[in-house]
Amino acid sequence: MGIDIGAGSLKTMIIDSSGKVCGSAAVDIPTHSPKPRWSEQNPQDWWQAVCETVPLAIAQAGISASDIAAISFSAGAHTPVLEDAQGNLVRPAILWNDQRSGEESRELQEKHGERILSLGMNRPAPTWTMPQFLWLVRNEPEAVKKTARVYIAKDWLRSRLTGTWETDRTEAVGTLLFDVANDAWSQELCDLAQWDVGTLPPLVTPTTVVGKVTAKAARESGLAEGTPVVCGTSDTSIETFGAGSVTAGDGTIKLATAGTVSVVSKKPHVHPTLINYPLAIPGLWYVITGTNSCASAHRWFRDRFLMTAGMSGSEAFAEMDRLAASIAPGAEGLLFHPYLQGERAPYWDPMLRADFVGMTFRHDKAHFSRAIYEGIAFSLRDVLDQFRAQDMDIKTARIIGGGSKSATWRQIVADILNVEILLPETTDASFGAALLAGVGIGVFSDEMSAAKSCARIVGRSVPNPTAVEFYDKLFRIYKDAQAGLVQVNHALSRMVG
Repeated sequence: MGIDIGAGSLKTMIIDSSGKVCGSAAVDIPTHSPKPRWSEQNPQDWWQAVCETVPLAIAQAGISASDIAAISFSAGAHTPVLEDAQGNLVRPAILWNDQRSGEESRELQEKHGERILSLGMNRPAPTWTMPQFLWLVRNEPEAVKKTARVYIAKDWLRSRLTGTWETDRTEAVGTLLFDVANDAWSQELCDLAQWDVGTLPPLVTPTTVVGKVTAKAARESGLAEGTPVVCGTSDTSIETFGAGSVTAGDGTIKLATAGTVSVVSKKPHVHPTLINYPLAIPGLWYVITGTNSCASAHRWFRDRFLMTAGMSGSEAFAEMDRLAASIAPGAEGLLFHPYLQGERAPYWDPMLRADFVGMTFRHDKAHFSRAIYEGIAFSLRDVLDQFRAQDMDIKTARIIGGGSKSATWRQIVADILNVEILLPETTDASFGAALLAGVGIGVFSDEMSAAKSCARIVGRSVPNPTAVEFYDKLFRIYKDAQAGLVQVNHALSRMVG
């Protein structure tokens, strides 16, 4: 069984030893934004979602809880959960896409950027735990004083089953408080965040069996008492592994709440525009960078402008896909910059704002749907160009995330990035988590054999040379428009911020 906390939902999946999905269930998780650029969730909602989805997945699989050999977890990186000495939650969890710590990020970068990059192999930005902690120190000192233990999202959820406290090295790197070279929490980096290093958890490998399901957790969740629980790791690491990107040079594109491009590597590539994490496979890294708003922008447009009375969310998505496919490349000169939650690479600017550029009376909702797909793909092209500048180009990439279900979107991505797109049979992070559970208890001999035996390709999208040439020209206009609106975006953000 694999359990994944996504930005908008939690999913539980059960697979067999061949990688066949036997049962799955998902429920939505509410995200709260009490102030502009804030993004938070209540961890108790995650646990409630586990208790709802586990029985449903077991029933769909037609098995009993005792048939589950092991469980593992994944979730988005950087999301800290704070507990006091009695095990009570101190405050809501700040998500990776929260932008409140923009000032702290700028300060850390200006004063200590080179040292942070040297020790942590990544640069400070609002998505990282370090600037989030510095913001808490300055704005919620009472919460900081109460904190006895720091969990990362999937680790807190896993601890509901086992009562144990630990994390893996991918999550540790994701806090920006970890000294990679010395394989230890960094007192120096913690001091920059004014954070107590003693609140940070012990380290284990992603495939370590950290405990077993307790009697209390079994009663609440529907799992069997004594079921082994494996640590797991962060979602993009586990998705990359589960999609079959397991050798150096393999590319992965993710169309989920955020959009990312990653390349598997034998070593980190330390550079201000790139992010480095250990991969779920020992000895390998994945180098990644991304755009903040991908499927989240897609869903925003669906909910605000396409949903009608009596229409389900899936029906609205299908309608948006049909509309986008009906319009020729370029949407008749309509461009979309998807900065609905600020932006990460290559701008690292929490004050950027989204826009549509080039509207005329000819444009209708079909053009806007097409522009959404293309604008997000252009943002991914902006991201991929950071790799190309470092001589890390890719010619093929596996595509994952909810957006990968759209054949239209896959082709747009292939044409705009000029990369052959491979569609794996199963792309959910919960699938990769289930594979790691199998490795942890010996169902698979190691991570590589698990991925190679269970990850299967079921579709390809090959770049169209005519479309590639057209989109190359349009991308230059997209970049010019982005640059021309930076100061306008900053002025608007200051007005409301």
